[in-house]
Amino acid sequence: MPLTLTDSAARHLRELLEDRDASPDEMGLRLFVEKGGCAGMNYAMKIDAPRPEDTVVEHAGVRVFVDPDSLAYLRGSEVDYVDALNDAGFKIHNPNAARSCGCGTSFEPAASGN
Repeated sequence: MPLTLTDSAARHLRELLEDRDASPDEMGLRLFVEKGGCAGMNYAMKIDAPRPEDTVVEHAGVRVFVDPDSLAYLRGSEVDYVDALNDAGFKIHNPNAARSCGCGTSFEPAASGN
């Protein structure tokens, strides 16, 4: 499986789509990787529509879209939603990260992965 979405992430994504009056049939969460951040690569997310080249992951009626370049960094990752006292939001548990920065939005890819 390219990546997985937890029940908590699916529930919060559905709420986010509802808050924006976006249909889960037409929109979802775009997850991508870009250069930057304190560890070299940065996770980024936005509500978006699917593109033909995307890998689409569906869980509990919602979808996550990942472009081919980002999938190389994200394969096998788990998208979760954490609601902690000091932090709340979508979190990526990435087995391809050699290290992650304390903010949780930046990572260094493992050398063998890319």
